[in-house]
Amino acid sequence: MNANPIREITSFFPFGAQRGYISLDIGSSAIKLLEVRPHGSKITVTNAGVVPLPQNAVSDNLVKDTGAVTQAIGTFLEDHRIRATNAVIAMPGPSVIVKRVALPSQEPEALEETVFLEAGNFIPERLDDVNLDYQVLDHDAQSDLLDVLLVAVRKDAVQSYLTAVRDAGLVPTIVDVDYFAMENMFEANYDPDPSDVVALVNVGARYTSITLLQRGFSIFTGDVPLGGNHFTLRLSQELGVDSAQAEDAKRSGRLTGFSSDIVERALSVSSEQLLDEIQRTLQFFQSGAQGQPPGSVYLSGGTAGLPGLTDRFADRLRVPVAIADPFRNLDKGRRFDADFVAEHAPAFAVSVGLATRRVGDK
Repeated sequence: MNANPIREITSFFPFGAQRGYISLDIGSSAIKLLEVRPHGSKITVTNAGVVPLPQNAVSDNLVKDTGAVTQAIGTFLEDHRIRATNAVIAMPGPSVIVKRVALPSQEPEALEETVFLEAGNFIPERLDDVNLDYQVLDHDAQSDLLDVLLVAVRKDAVQSYLTAVRDAGLVPTIVDVDYFAMENMFEANYDPDPSDVVALVNVGARYTSITLLQRGFSIFTGDVPLGGNHFTLRLSQELGVDSAQAEDAKRSGRLTGFSSDIVERALSVSSEQLLDEIQRTLQFFQSGAQGQPPGSVYLSGGTAGLPGLTDRFADRLRVPVAIADPFRNLDKGRRFDADFVAEHAPAFAVSVGLATRRVGDK
């Protein structure tokens, strides 16, 4: 990784003009992978896959079982005969500290020094223990202040992901954050009214991330400690079935030997609990200086297609709710498995956002 502590979160190794690369979303239950080829300002997705991971291979925002993650990546590369070696990966939002700060306007070189000197006042970790990066979001000409986004993540967390990826024979070229990957996915596929606040809600296996966007900028990021696993566990306990049966019931809304009403009631309890947490998070944001509630919600993640979930979100939040289509505006290669991706599309939201990254961009 780059030796400069301000830039350590991102490694700068340029992609070749037409060389492909791999986009990796390493989650707690599965890895979502894309093979991508750049064509000027556009990208073409040539392969997509979801490879499951053993339980607890990734937990507490760390890769705990490096061998299992490395093997899962290698299986995808071998099965799809992929030769690309450069990879873009994401760190999970709960592992990352994100702060917006106001700093006096100054030249870029001076700002980099200022950020490093001032970061200790905002980051509740020893700076020697974290990788730190920043981005200037805006400049207030009247006050001559810069709106700066600081991002910090513990080095041991980053290293655990990098080791697994490198052991699979890949070269990690960019390390992003899943919050920001979601933003990039949305901007690549949608064109909302600039004045609207859009909520991107990604329901992962163990946690749900929330990103609020306005005028192309992130104005809030957060997460709640409930995800798809919570639904599976609730179904397993309520219906007295094993986790595999509960997982099937979660995705289909049906289970042999049980009426659809019983399955629906068990799912609705978990949905309401998740909505309670999301609503509290949004109310916390609205109580701040920004105040404007979201005007629309886009759901993604492996649990986004849960039967009835979008309707419950819309009823509770009283705004339009849709399932995001990460591939809406992307070109697809001739080996692209459209049927597979149509079934799993919401789960690829983060990996698509990673695929839009370019070395050196912000």
